[in-house]
Amino acid sequence: RTRGILEEGKVRPGPARPPGGFRIRWQHAKIEVQGPARDPGRLMRRIVIARPGGYDALQCVEEPEPLPGPGQVRIRVTACGVNYADGIIRMGLYASARELHGYPITPGFEVAGVIDAVGPALPPTGDGSGSPAGSGWTVGDRVVALTLFGGYTSHLCLPADYLFRVPEGLDLPRAAALPAVFLTAWFMVHEQLHPRPGQRWLVHSAAGGVGGALVQLGRLAGAEVTGVVGAAHKVEAVMALGATAVIDKSGGNWTSAARLQCPDGYDAVFDANGVATLQASFDLLAPMGKLFIFGFASMLPRDGRLNWLRLAWDWLRTPRFNPLKMTQTNRSVMAANLSFLAAEAPLLREGMAWLLER
Repeated sequence: RTRGILEEGKVRPGPARPPGGFRIRWQHAKIEVQGPARDPGRLMRRIVIARPGGYDALQCVEEPEPLPGPGQVRIRVTACGVNYADGIIRMGLYASARELHGYPITPGFEVAGVIDAVGPALPPTGDGSGSPAGSGWTVGDRVVALTLFGGYTSHLCLPADYLFRVPEGLDLPRAAALPAVFLTAWFMVHEQLHPRPGQRWLVHSAAGGVGGALVQLGRLAGAEVTGVVGAAHKVEAVMALGATAVIDKSGGNWTSAARLQCPDGYDAVFDANGVATLQASFDLLAPMGKLFIFGFASMLPRDGRLNWLRLAWDWLRTPRFNPLKMTQTNRSVMAANLSFLAAEAPLLREGMAWLLER
């Protein structure tokens, strides 16, 4: 999983067009803005994708800073997480971007920064009670927030209860890289799996964002975690996260190595690869084991250029699991997509609070 940090509106130096990465063309544009009130005397910047396309679809626009509404605060963004999903949004293949937002769209699921404005109190509710302005937040507080898109920006207004205080000792760039991947991992582990000490897990893409989070949550839960990576140089990093063993699939048959590591099968297999590994992952489950699907990376281009024929072929080859066979073996298939959990805000707040305490 490709990750990075967009800091203070600048992209860290790198290749002009890295494989599967981003190249941002800074272009000032005049755009129509509807939604929050804005301060015409102060400008902000954000990345906009007017319509799906190549790397040049990422454009930087300037517009007046938003003003926080009732019950909102405004964050001066120091850093935002850059996730693999953002590249899929740019290609136009991310379902929640199409169904929940549409284009134009500003990508980005997570930000960290400093509060620089607090909105007025919420109006009284039916019983006469109200909500204090900012719900206890003050200008200067360091915060981290999960957003449903909109994170590639210099300033962002959010409801006060979307924010979490950044713990002492955690810098803002690292805080910005926490919500999306760790909440995805937390949801699968604590809401779907319900971990027990001694369970045996197999984690694909264990050096990536969600994969690395799963390895760490497995260590905290007392599980025996076997990671799968795509190159030898990633093995040491995954072991340092707490894995019991790591399989380098570039060195040979990863399924044979996985069976050798756990002959009786795995209690949980976490797979973000899609068609390349899904069937083998299911076959590696122990009785009562669960396969967790959180992505389809092997179906998507590494160079950012879509091949629609290959996509169609991979879709046709994607395994369809037989429910009759599943009931006979007590094995299950589960899935997770954080962007479709926006309606479960209380649950996500619970997860963020749990993560930040650790």
